[in-house]
Amino acid sequence: MTSASFPVSLEFFPGRTADGAEKIRVVRQELYTLQPDFCSVTYGAGGSTQQGTFSAIAEMFAEGMQSAAPHFACVGATKDSVREQLNTLKEMGVRRIVALRGDMPSPYGAEGEFRHACDLVEFIRDETGDHFLLDVAAYPETHPRARSPEHDLHAFAMKVKSGANSAITQYFYNPDAYFRFVDDAHRMGVHVPVLPGIMPITNATQLMRFSDMCGAEIPRWIRLRLLAFKEDIASIRAFGLDVVTAMCEKLRAGGAPALHFYTMNQSAPTLEICRRLGLR
Repeated sequence: MTSASFPVSLEFFPGRTADGAEKIRVVRQELYTLQPDFCSVTYGAGGSTQQGTFSAIAEMFAEGMQSAAPHFACVGATKDSVREQLNTLKEMGVRRIVALRGDMPSPYGAEGEFRHACDLVEFIRDETGDHFLLDVAAYPETHPRARSPEHDLHAFAMKVKSGANSAITQYFYNPDAYFRFVDDAHRMGVHVPVLPGIMPITNATQLMRFSDMCGAEIPRWIRLRLLAFKEDIASIRAFGLDVVTAMCEKLRAGGAPALHFYTMNQSAPTLEICRRLGLR
């Protein structure tokens, strides 16, 4: 099986230094060998990396990645500022956007004119019609600030009703949570493709810290194995490759429409997982 017969997509974040940006250029070229359906670039809280995001998208277009998609967060934004940014993206040739609410840069930041991601999706549709393919976020294990799983699912349905074409999930390590989320969405009449977010495991301490912060659950058996390896980086990475590859196989066999890799601006883990899956 090749990547053309089972889609993959990739996420990067903007380089914060000249050296970092150059490293990411090399990583992108290595990962382009997977022939991804699209590549997304993250967008910091309150638009803190907006220029870096747009610059990375422009570079990717120049590299031939015509399906480069910026993350677009609306917290703290005004309708005028979003309208201006949408016009910039249209002029750049962008046809796909990952539309997000985003996080406040500080507890004292202004909320702006958009309360929820569905407001942003609706505004983009009103302003640009069907020009952009819109992805939104989904949380199989429930958004950490949601009042309940039912409320979170309703929020997801509202984003789709507002005009989203597809969704990308927060990463997870329990495929049953993904399948249950998709089934629950179908019961609500929501049938857009939901791309599972895949996070390769390379650094146990970093993964646990980030997971605790964003609400992504690490199953107890995985957490205990990672802790048992202590500082044995080679064993952590070998174990991580086995775990994530097996999960991807279950997702593909169970009907997931694609795999979306959070690359963390590294090529080797994603390339190896895809090699094991027969996708390169």
